[in-house]
Amino acid sequence: MRYDCFLFDLDGTLLDTLDDLTDAVNYALKKNGYSPRTREEVRAFIGNGVVKLTERAIGQEKESCENFDTVFKDFKLYYGEHCEDKTRAYEGVIELLTALKAAGKKVGVVSNKAAFAVEKLCEAYFGELVGVAIGENESAGVKKKPAPDTVLLALKALNAKKETAVYVGDSEVDILTAKNAELPCISVSWGMKDGEFLLANGADVLVDTPDQIEQFI
Repeated sequence: MRYDCFLFDLDGTLLDTLDDLTDAVNYALKKNGYSPRTREEVRAFIGNGVVKLTERAIGQEKESCENFDTVFKDFKLYYGEHCEDKTRAYEGVIELLTALKAAGKKVGVVSNKAAFAVEKLCEAYFGELVGVAIGENESAGVKKKPAPDTVLLALKALNAKKETAVYVGDSEVDILTAKNAELPCISVSWGMKDGEFLLANGADVLVDTPDQIEQFI
């Protein structure tokens, strides 16, 4: 199958953001008297947005944690200032996006990451290679993944047809998001979840390097 529109998850798919996220989580935790988390713990916490990430890091749900809002604010402030310290594009990603642009394909990013960070990182790392960048914005009534809302917004912004679009991600959340949006999904094995986990959670197409996605151009 060849596609005209490629929608990508961000963390673990296009960008390796784990170290900066771990640093921000641990800054907020330690500042508020909580024990720090390991890099691998934070890896497992990622995928359902920053509120859920903070809940998992604290070990309590928002409603039952008296100082959740303080921890969350500290995380967001720190991450906003340090989200580019250690983050990098995965090897081959820039070349893939360049090939997509050269082929006239429409490209968007749809993430559960906070909208401000998605926009900042996409501008910094990808510039004009990405046509639209959409992050979590539930305060505006837009449901985050795995609901299809943000994917559908991206398709509309790109004036792209669902029938010739594909979603690319690194997690079970991405697989379910694609299903809910009625899109095919390409799962990548280099991100937050490995190939064995993805196949066990419903992955239909699995790639190990970004250049393998070029076969779908």
